[in-house]
Amino acid sequence: MFDKILVANRGEIALRVIRAAREMGIRSVAVHSTADVDAMHVRMADESVCIGPPAGTDSYLSIPAIVAACEITGAQAIHPGYGFLSENARFVQVLEDHEITFIGPSAEHIRIMGDKITAKETMKALGVPCVPGSDGGVPDLASARRIADEIGYPVIVKATAGGGGRGMKLAESAADLEQAFNTARAEAKAAFGNDEVYIEKYLTNPRHIEVQVFGDGKGGAVHLGERDCSLQRRHQKVFEEAPGPGISAETRARIGKICADAVAGIKYAGAGTIEFLYENGEFYFIEMNTRLQVEHPVTEAIFGVDLVREQIRVAEGLPMSFTQDDLQVNGHAIEIRINAEKLPGFTPCPGTITQYHAPGGLGVRMDSALYDGYTIPPYYDSLIGKLIVHGRDRQEALARLSRALSELIVDGIDTTIPLFDALLAEPDILSGNYNILWLEKWLERNMA
Repeated sequence: MFDKILVANRGEIALRVIRAAREMGIRSVAVHSTADVDAMHVRMADESVCIGPPAGTDSYLSIPAIVAACEITGAQAIHPGYGFLSENARFVQVLEDHEITFIGPSAEHIRIMGDKITAKETMKALGVPCVPGSDGGVPDLASARRIADEIGYPVIVKATAGGGGRGMKLAESAADLEQAFNTARAEAKAAFGNDEVYIEKYLTNPRHIEVQVFGDGKGGAVHLGERDCSLQRRHQKVFEEAPGPGISAETRARIGKICADAVAGIKYAGAGTIEFLYENGEFYFIEMNTRLQVEHPVTEAIFGVDLVREQIRVAEGLPMSFTQDDLQVNGHAIEIRINAEKLPGFTPCPGTITQYHAPGGLGVRMDSALYDGYTIPPYYDSLIGKLIVHGRDRQEALARLSRALSELIVDGIDTTIPLFDALLAEPDILSGNYNILWLEKWLERNMA
């Protein structure tokens, strides 16, 4: 049993891990940059260590500084949260060399799933349905033209090391392919230091469905249903819900078993998410995230489990505390991501919080590191809170979301709260009739 774990992150996710550790009787260590000396996760942890200046590259991404913090405090394990070093295979290997437990999957599994081509090949071999496309990287434009002609337009060119929408370009016809191919390669080189790209069939009206999986690292695994994450702006999720609207229990069981069997087959350890495009009743694998997701609370709400606690248990070598038969869907949950951004341009809006009041009541959870007088630094992601609601059904969850939004107060800065007030007045949102293109089109009409 761990006595002490270090949380290699900041903000609401660091608080989330600290709370789980405290409930388990485990002491926590917070790391922080000089810009985060007054952050809530620093105040809540049992110990804290400053690991560098404000820039993430010099603090939260500094492997030597984080390892040193572990050695100074005697922490036996590290929870990475999400972002920063959570999917860095080299970090995991360094921890192993220093006999520090990484609360997450192996370095090998992070490497496999971190390269989109290798991930696709692995999943295809494990029986997971994939989007038609190139079998690997596409070396030149002539090869790109041949593959695109075979699978048919439209196609999308993607960076193999991509993420967050960078290195992704759409070619609606053969006339668009050269520019899409060259631009994707240039963006990939600039963003990731790797200009390799691959090509996939572009689905015209898909939903973004992801399946939560959990493995014990010994060949046992379960799935915890799906989440619909289709409401996105520039490939960034803003609104997630579980279960997915329109996904039947039979469909859930079918794709869930495929995913659970796949991660069991590679002896995956801990939490993971297998992401799909879903169109006309078919699932197409796009990537696997080898970490806890931002939207994990909606899964926790409908299954009544603590995924962070389970991550810690499995990292300690303990068995999972539930079986597949124990996991039954209960009601509906929705999460919205609240950012410190000024509408309509979504420009970052750091500043000082003059008043903060979190909503409460039955079925309402607010994950945030805000407090009155806190100054949001300009150096990090603009996410400042996640509002999660749970109801007996989708209608009740939506009603609770509307009520909770009316109670939420964040003064002193601009936020994206008005976006969600507006979305909850839209018939398509109320009915669940949307796909991954819906929000971008709505924003063009309403916030251009």
